[in-house]
Parts: sequence; C-alpha cells; structure tokens
Amino acid sequence: MKIAIVGAGITGLSTAWALTRRGHDVTLIEQGPIPNPLAASGDHHRIIRRAYGNATGYGRMITEAYEAWDELWSDIGQNHLDPRGFLCVSREPGDDAEDHRDGLEQGGYPIEIVDPKGAARRWPFLDPQTFRYAFVSPEGGALHCRRIATDTAAWLRRRGATVLENAKVVAIDADRSRVDLADGRRIEADRVVVAMGAWVPKLFPDLKRQLTTYRTAVVYLEPPPDLTGAWEKAPVILDVGGRTDGYIIPPTGGAGLKFGTGLHKVPTHDADANREPVPGEGEAIRDRFEPPIARIGAYRVLDVVTCAYTFTADETFFAHETGACLVVSACSGHGYKFGAAVGRRAADAVESGDVDVLKRWLRAEIAAQ
Repeated sequence: MKIAIVGAGITGLSTAWALTRRGHDVTLIEQGPIPNPLAASGDHHRIIRRAYGNATGYGRMITEAYEAWDELWSDIGQNHLDPRGFLCVSREPGDDAEDHRDGLEQGGYPIEIVDPKGAARRWPFLDPQTFRYAFVSPEGGALHCRRIATDTAAWLRRRGATVLENAKVVAIDADRSRVDLADGRRIEADRVVVAMGAWVPKLFPDLKRQLTTYRTAVVYLEPPPDLTGAWEKAPVILDVGGRTDGYIIPPTGGAGLKFGTGLHKVPTHDADANREPVPGEGEAIRDRFEPPIARIGAYRVLDVVTCAYTFTADETFFAHETGACLVVSACSGHGYKFGAAVGRRAADAVESGDVDVLKRWLRAEIAAQ
C-alpha cells in the first residue's frame, strides 16, 4: 500500500518504521525539522517505567513496549535507552506513588522499599523529614528522544521511505486519502495516518470534543555542586509523592537535569501559541519540588522548554477512523514509552482495517501477546 503519515513525533516515526519494514510505500510528512523541538516528543529524554496503578493494564503493556524498542534498536543499529531504573517517593497515604507501588506488587514486579533515612543516604538530594518511604525498581530508565528521532528518520531514508521535513499540511481529504501541503504539493495515498499530536484539532475540528490541548513546560536545572555526582548516578524519579505530580530525569544522553509536573499546564486553543517561557516560570516549576527535594532554592534554572499536549478525559491514548484516515495520538504525556509498540499496532490496523483492536489495545484492554 501507499501510505502517507502526517507528523514525525514518536507515533508517526514508529508507524512509518513498522510499515516500511513490512514493505509498504511510506511518505512521512513533518511540519518542522526532525526532531522538531516544538513537538510533544521533541525534548531530549522521556521516562520508561513499569509502574502504573493496579486498575490499569499499562504496566503489563510495558513488556510489549520493551520488545518493540529492542526491535527498533536492532534496525537502527543503536540503543537509545538508559536503563537506570526508577524511584518513587510517597509523602501521603494513597498518593500516586503508593498507587504505583500497589500496581507493581500486584503484578509481581521487582521493587525495593527504602525508609527515609536510608533513601537520603543513597540519594542525598532527598529530605528524609518530608516523606514516608521511597521505593526503587530496575524496570525503567530514560529514552533519548532526539537521538531516536534522528536515527529512525535516517533508517527510513535508507530503506526507501520518503521523508519530508518543513512541509506544513494545510488540508487532509479523508475520503479521497490525500494530503495538501502549504507549498502546493499534493500527496496521494491509499491510507493516511495522522499523528500530529496537539495539532490534530486544527485539521479535524470535530475532534475538539474529545481532545483538549494544553500548554505545558519543563525546567532544566543545575544542582548544587555537592549533589552533582548523586544526580548523575540517580534513577529517574517517576513521582515525588503528595499532590505534586512531579517527575525528574537525571542528566543522561547529553541532556541535563529535568524537572516536570503535571500541575503546570493550561488549556490552549492553539498548539503554536504562548510557546515562549514567561519570566519566573522555571522557578515556579522548580519550587513545587520542595518537599521532598532538599535545598530546592539552590538549584539554578538553566532552561525552560514548553510543550503542547492533547489530553483525553480519561488520559488514555486516542484513535479515530474517518474515511481512509486513521488518527492516532499518544495522549496525556505518558505515551512516549510505548512509542515503538504503538507504531507496530497502528501498522497492524492499517493493514487489517481493524481499528477496534487498536483502540482496545491503546486502552490497555488487550494483554500483550
């Protein structure tokens, strides 16, 4: 089949990879460069982890995610996963960290519980007076997003796929399966896959009822000199407990120490709007992390990176079929870790036409095979 894929974030790249390796004629279209720093998957690194609440099936899906990443590493000839494990800190009974622990224990996955004083000895950036316990697991780490994008795009070109950068899509005819570009070019295909993330509602306004776009930001920090070594050896921190909804990725893959929180988001009608950081934004994000991070004011803000995400009401993935067009979105900020697996599953749906199976898998209703 001849397939046009709109959007070269991790979902678009992975779908292009899966379809190309199966022998299809793929054209991948990206409105900016690859990697695109404005895209949801355009930052330096993202967390992969087994931890999810016991009520979801996403923890089990990580097995398939790891298998898909291994398949991609084999093809591109590079492994862009830093498997340093992950840490969670619980500050209140029933907080997200405790929910993650319950899910891991129910699934029989490996974790080690550490009391506050022991945790502060191992990870001296923690304030032991501010949390109940911590736990660490080896099944996680950091994925290096920009390296993945660069090498996957290069692989696609070597395998004969057409990769168009800085090619803005202005219209998609889902019934005729064609894509119009701002420069006047028209791409004809048998099927169109749309993986535009926060830009989907611009071309499919009817989906605004199901997708809400938020503007978010993360901050890169320079830690106090005496803690630099501790951070360089630290696991990724999936949750800092309480109501902070915070995560931290230590320096890895050439990128710095990143702090982010799900509390720092505002709805927006335009994924391109307000992308410049505002004064004090980095400090505002940073300061949400005390507690449990000690001496947070001593961390110097180096950079603030904005992002735009689409969110569904239940914060799961999203798939929608209209005509010969399949829209797929790894919604709500937790989708990158499944990226290679999403691409393979989306390719299955393109080949079989069974989008219902894809939707069920994206909702974690289908166990990994």
